[in-house]
Amino acid sequence: MGFFSFLTQEIAIDLGTANTVIIHNDRVVVDEPSIVAMERNTGKVIAVGKQAMQMHGKTHENIKTIRPLRDGVIADFNAAEYMIRGLIKMINPGRRLFAPSLRMVICIPSGITEVEKRAVKDSAEHAGGKEVYLIHEPMAAALGIGIDVEEPMGNMIVDIGGGTSDIAIIALGGIVCDKSIRIAGDELTADVEEYMRRQHNILVGERTAERIKIEVGAAIPDLDNPPPDYPVHGRDLMTGVPKEIYVSYTEIAHALDKSISKIEEAILNALEITPPELAADIYRTGIYLTGGGALLRGLDKRVSLKTKLPVHVAEDPLRAVARGTGIALKNADKFPFLIR
Repeated sequence: MGFFSFLTQEIAIDLGTANTVIIHNDRVVVDEPSIVAMERNTGKVIAVGKQAMQMHGKTHENIKTIRPLRDGVIADFNAAEYMIRGLIKMINPGRRLFAPSLRMVICIPSGITEVEKRAVKDSAEHAGGKEVYLIHEPMAAALGIGIDVEEPMGNMIVDIGGGTSDIAIIALGGIVCDKSIRIAGDELTADVEEYMRRQHNILVGERTAERIKIEVGAAIPDLDNPPPDYPVHGRDLMTGVPKEIYVSYTEIAHALDKSISKIEEAILNALEITPPELAADIYRTGIYLTGGGALLRGLDKRVSLKTKLPVHVAEDPLRAVARGTGIALKNADKFPFLIR
């Protein structure tokens, strides 16, 4: 590259349903919610990321907030392109005389179709990407938590993101078998909303439900060091007046139980189709949990009880995929598993 290296900007993007993380020069330079606010009539972008998130659920009729990704894939092509563009602009906010050409690695769920892959690639190219590579999320997660993926050793990654939970067995630099289900963070947030409405007759928005999940979310009803009860504000469905109630982590564990069972089932399904030699490896190495869902209290314990295998939660699981995407970017020529 030499002299022209300053003309090319290399970025790794973890394009998530809930958050998008961009890595440039081995540093996380952008970590923002995947959301755009636009004017309804003109389609002009008003805000991207955190600013747009503050407007979510509070807009009047001339402004709409869009989450361009649903279930890990692009649902709104135009909004996705505006969002990627807006987030890339955040990397170097100063005005440039010329825009450098972009070389990007973007990660995608493992159960994605060819059409959905094309949509991600096209969005990135429209947003200024000259060279665009794709990498599967479990692969990126494995790289991000420091697993040597090229070894003839089986490792099981469970990446619970916002839109999809990707479960994959990785060996020899490839995915041997995988299972991708569309039950993840968003589904758990919806469970909390539904529970508050059914159990407490109180209507809460998506953002509040997300906060409840973060503050008192749990996968098992008996934790060693439980979080304190959390005050929730919403609209009383009987009187229509705003009110406050307190919820405990045991209630939320109960509300999330059904969805977590489905994730457990998918893990067991993936183990069932694993070749015996790799199953023997996994018995030794255990299961690695990454993604925002890995932060759910007691989830590792619950999965461990269900599978009888050791379960490790990656450190900083939220950014494991992004870090792995950054590593893949540096070795783009070496890694055969990048999709061109």
